[in-house]
Amino acid sequence: MIQAVNVKDFLSPRYWPTWAGLALVRLVSKMPLTVIEWCGSVLGGLLYWLMAERRHVADVNLRFAFPDYTDKEIKRMIKICFRNVGIAVFELGLAWWENERLLEISDIEGLEYLQRAQQKGKGVIILTAHFTCLEIGGPVLNHYVPFQVMYKRAHNPLFDAFMRYHRSRLYKAIVDHNKPISLIRGLKKGYAAWYAPDQDFGSKDTVYVPFFGMDATALTAPARFSEISGAPVVPYYIIRKPSGAGYKLVILPELENFPSKKPLEDAVTINQTIEQLILKNPDQYLWIHKRYKNRPEGAERVYRKK
Repeated sequence: MIQAVNVKDFLSPRYWPTWAGLALVRLVSKMPLTVIEWCGSVLGGLLYWLMAERRHVADVNLRFAFPDYTDKEIKRMIKICFRNVGIAVFELGLAWWENERLLEISDIEGLEYLQRAQQKGKGVIILTAHFTCLEIGGPVLNHYVPFQVMYKRAHNPLFDAFMRYHRSRLYKAIVDHNKPISLIRGLKKGYAAWYAPDQDFGSKDTVYVPFFGMDATALTAPARFSEISGAPVVPYYIIRKPSGAGYKLVILPELENFPSKKPLEDAVTINQTIEQLILKNPDQYLWIHKRYKNRPEGAERVYRKK
């Protein structure tokens, strides 16, 4: 049973800023896309000046990914990244409250690859990366395939309650990120699973392989989930079209000869595939994440200390 957010549980003054933020996101989500993008750009510009540490993180990540870029080009991409992060805040409202509208303003390319993979009856692992407009893709893809999503509890209890409610309402299943067996069960039922293993999840179930030329952690889980469930892995990325023109979802052919039952080789395949997805739409990737936070033994830190 889907449980709605109980307002009485969150009347304390400490939740008032969160209520105000959610109300603003709800209001802006009703606006035309051009207005949503303008509001997000303003917020992103503010975040750019407030989040010095994340500016530094984006700078480091972008220099690994684009070693030939000038300082001016790197700074431009950092500003674009923050602008898109701001827009993503208001796109959350589109995903939660305007999900039917998303079907009208989103185009899908390569849907046949997803449908072909689904016909195998083993579910589908939809491999993607943390693009700033990632929340848009779920409600759209869910229209075509039964969908489950990974869920990580938010630090703010009120925001967590909203997120859990809307994801429960939108998708076939939400899976605790600490209970992957539930995701495997869903795959065996024929559900699709959105999976983005492009962040640094620490040392558990990871190996170090290159990511844009620098050793980074890579999860062994995608290959393991595919092997256990028999689900094919289908790469996908999303683009926010310019000038409020909507969104484009691009689905690519499933990975061949995957998994290989060689964890290191499979991890390399995953990282290389994610690199290719990011390079399709680098301006809208989440460059502010500490992708290289954990380092191989003896390697130097790449991010400065706070």
